Amino acid sequence: MTTHIPFNRPYITGNEFKYIEQALGSNHASGDGAFTKKCHEFLEKHTGARKALLTTSCTHALEMAAILLNIGPNDEVIIPSFTFVSTANAFALRGARIVFSDIRSDTLNLDERLLEEKITARTKAIVPVHYAGVACEMDTILALASEKDIAVIEDNAHGLFGSYRDEMLGTLGTFGAQSFHETKNFSCGEGGALLINDTRYSERAEIVREKGTNRSRFFRGQVDKYSWVDVGSSYLPSDILAAFLFAQLEQRQVIQKRRKAIWTTYYEGLQDWAKSVGARLPTVPSHCGSAYHLFHIVLASPEDRTALIAHLRDADINAVFHYLPLHSSQMGRSYGYAAEQCPVTERTGACLLRLPFFNALTDSEQARVIECVQSFGKSERKVAAR
Repeated sequence: MTTHIPFNRPYITGNEFKYIEQALGSNHASGDGAFTKKCHEFLEKHTGARKALLTTSCTHALEMAAILLNIGPNDEVIIPSFTFVSTANAFALRGARIVFSDIRSDTLNLDERLLEEKITARTKAIVPVHYAGVACEMDTILALASEKDIAVIEDNAHGLFGSYRDEMLGTLGTFGAQSFHETKNFSCGEGGALLINDTRYSERAEIVREKGTNRSRFFRGQVDKYSWVDVGSSYLPSDILAAFLFAQLEQRQVIQKRRKAIWTTYYEGLQDWAKSVGARLPTVPSHCGSAYHLFHIVLASPEDRTALIAHLRDADINAVFHYLPLHSSQMGRSYGYAAEQCPVTERTGACLLRLPFFNALTDSEQARVIECVQSFGKSERKVAAR
């Protein structure tokens, strides 16, 4: 009897519970305790960000960026339609108009060649999403943004420790938003971080994150009392979550080495099969250093994807699709975005699936997945050959 292979399985490095116990024993389990500070220092040191602030989610990091840029109802924000809903919601909550753009067919990232035609006098920000941990073409995006005086917010939920031309993802734009959700390379169950690369926003970011108060300055002894000074919300995770996360971050090299091995094994094991069935495997340009967040396959048709998911399910293997195009979603239609032209996004949303990919995936489990994928379509090819 075969054992079930899930799409994701939470991973423990070894020190999570030890550090949680230390956090509880410190009598400071709420936000901005000792482990939160350790995470901030770690992220700043290993990414080069000018300032890092843990948040309760990547969603909240994006919301903070929207507040810091004073984005409001008269503004437009350009994002790819092929992304998670948080990329849109963070700005829709501020009343901004979301301008959806299509993606490239190779990396599945925001197509930088389409950006200029999307920009208007109202464009306040561009939000590139580094899909699967592979960088968008940031040289073009940043040059255009600089020319037009537009902020760039990197949605780097997939890309921590990935790089573009040897610069760390999340540090190229004005802000970078990180995720530490259960499915990410480094996790605390639910969590995120805002990387701040323009120090003009550093002090206000602390205020926005602390419910609009200058509480952080009070704890540093810079003011004798704190009060409400700006808009904001409660974006601080507890130090218990930070303790869990720090144990994961400490194992950065081990985790990334393992994920690279898993990704490479999938790629090498499925290249011939993909060619035989007309499927496409991930593309990583030579000037990009992948974060190895996920491994996806774009099938030749929606029917093939449905059949492959069922084929894997019959073998007790859980493979899943990914984003549905936001512009044609129920919410997108209600905002009047359904008429947007995003053909690559629509095809990708209908044909892409993700294979099981997590830190604790064993060699034998991965071999089972690869063997099962390779067996898909064999009978069809035999019939066609007759």
